[in-house]
Amino acid sequence: MMKQKFISVLILLLFCFAAGAQNRLTIDATQKGPQISKYLYGHFAEHLGRCIYDGIWVGPDSPIPNINGYRKDVLEALKALNMPVLRWPGGCFADTYHWKDGIGPKDKRPKIKNVFWGGTVEDNSFGTHEFLNLCEMLGCDAYISANVGSGTVQEMVDWIEYMISDDDIEMANLRRQNGREKPWKVRFIGIGNESWGCGGNMTPEYYSDLLRQYSGYVWEYAHEKMTRVGCGSNGEDYNWTKVLMQNAARNMDALSLHYYTIAGPGWGNKTAATGFGEDLYFSGLKKGLRMEELVTTHSLLMDQYDPRKRVGLYVDEWGIWTDVEPGTNPGHLFQQNSMRDALIASTTLDIFNRHAERVKMANIAQTINVLQAMVLTRGDKIVLTPTYHVFNMYKVHGDATLMPSSLVSEKYTVGNESIPALSQTVSLDANGKMHLTLSNLNPGKEIRLTVEVIGKTVSKVNSATCLTAPQFNSVNTFDKPETVKPAVFKAYKLLSGNQMEITLPSRSVLALELE
Repeated sequence: MMKQKFISVLILLLFCFAAGAQNRLTIDATQKGPQISKYLYGHFAEHLGRCIYDGIWVGPDSPIPNINGYRKDVLEALKALNMPVLRWPGGCFADTYHWKDGIGPKDKRPKIKNVFWGGTVEDNSFGTHEFLNLCEMLGCDAYISANVGSGTVQEMVDWIEYMISDDDIEMANLRRQNGREKPWKVRFIGIGNESWGCGGNMTPEYYSDLLRQYSGYVWEYAHEKMTRVGCGSNGEDYNWTKVLMQNAARNMDALSLHYYTIAGPGWGNKTAATGFGEDLYFSGLKKGLRMEELVTTHSLLMDQYDPRKRVGLYVDEWGIWTDVEPGTNPGHLFQQNSMRDALIASTTLDIFNRHAERVKMANIAQTINVLQAMVLTRGDKIVLTPTYHVFNMYKVHGDATLMPSSLVSEKYTVGNESIPALSQTVSLDANGKMHLTLSNLNPGKEIRLTVEVIGKTVSKVNSATCLTAPQFNSVNTFDKPETVKPAVFKAYKLLSGNQMEITLPSRSVLALELE
């Protein structure tokens, strides 16, 4: 009897040991992966709802503290992120936008109706000068979306000359007349936006011909100064990618991809951003993880026509899309931002990092007050969202070298469905510091993880930060803006010269710097 009891206890101990040992991260410091482009941590600001007006721009006469019309608090928050690139003016808005409406004296600029987003009438007080000056203030590159849906090649060429030409020609002189002597640096130009939908309802064959036409003129007028971005697929429309790569791979430097996470059962079944249960927490994470399949399949298609990976894959719209907050304009897409959304951000960024050989840019939608925003504003108040904090924790990976790693993770299961409970990125920066970001998706269980580094001794942890929340649906509000915020993390220990143990709190994102 005692022998049988001993055997049972031994089996239980072995089972417990195995359950703990299954969570293991192995990092190979003897090998180097690709460079993680800093542009993977890019942003997107469309003329939509309160993203531009009230979010970024309040005008110089506003009682809200501002610097030449830009909200001072928003500027400070965005500068802290080291934003690499900002995409503008859309989005669907881009293919109805005529740039000359937004230059010159503000009292002479025509009012326009935003037909896609709530029918809002705007005064064009935020235009080319305001956007490109903002990029200079933030120290980020500019990504312009050209109007292909309702514009012309000539309109695009005029805009290019207005922005970047230093010659004695009409458009450059018009810029000088409007107060800007020196040309701006505009690194990226999108040839239309969502041309399969709001950007013209085109077929891939028709759009690929337009892409060849428009991009040819971009090259003639800008040469290598501008990276030409072809309008890519909506989610799993792999045929669009195939046709574009077949017909126009030589006519673009990058191809875009758009994918939004819808936590409900379908596109037409978006759900509330707050107050949701574990079913929608889980489905939101699972659908966010579909980015892995999308990026992998589109990359494989691109490899067939571009094996040297010259054409970058730009996921220039991504994020979770929920119902708007009650009492707000449905066309303004103002939604709250929870701990679930922070985990969707961290796991999505991990996917982009793993595919750094092909994925060269990503732009979360959107920067302020729209969809999965970094910042929410109301009057003179500001809230930094959980997603903001993730971007702040992950910025260390930008332009660092991806370190090859292997993660063995337990599952997080709800009903009959499972996803990996852990996600991670490991990179090495130019100063030889190792940066490790980790996520625990399980909302009700802390997880112990063993980390082993092959070929490198880990002598110390320089810093460790943890982002978690009281509940998986916790949000930051204007009354309680710090419910979800990073804190110093101490639940780790060095086991030997090349091993450490980390205990990840439930529903958490960690960032550690190792030396």
